[in-house]
Amino acid sequence: MSNNERIPDDHRLVAEVIARYVRAADHRDPVTMAAVFWDDAVVEIYYSGAGQHELLARLTGVETIAAAIATGMAPHPELGWSHHTSLNPIVTVDGDDAVYDSQFLVYNVLGRARPSAGWPAGSVGAQGTIVPVESGYLESTLRRRAGRWRIAKQIIKHDLPYAFPAA
Repeated sequence: MSNNERIPDDHRLVAEVIARYVRAADHRDPVTMAAVFWDDAVVEIYYSGAGQHELLARLTGVETIAAAIATGMAPHPELGWSHHTSLNPIVTVDGDDAVYDSQFLVYNVLGRARPSAGWPAGSVGAQGTIVPVESGYLESTLRRRAGRWRIAKQIIKHDLPYAFPAA
């Protein structure tokens, strides 16, 4: 290894697992989502507004968690997308255990369709809207097994009331 190459430390590797998690959510990708959780993982989702912690859902096992991407999140509309973001993380690593505790924001993006006659005179830049739709806290407990970090338990605390689609 040259002097310019660095081996990522555990804090960086833990943060990368969360980055893959939020991208899997954006893409509604159950395969990528499954790859960041251990088989016996648990996800708990709460509404935490007004100082209360109301359990909304408990997902047990990687298959259930991965499937929730397809059933628990609305599909993107045409010209639409979502961006799940993780902000201000506090990362602690203790041997083969880690916690990634952060705030989160989710933005919905909706592009404006290009008119058949082209953009009107004076149009400049991105055309569409970006609207924040979710916020809260994300606490992920990760474990390293066979040299690989994955999520063992995740607690999602929404600031806003949250409705799940009917089964």
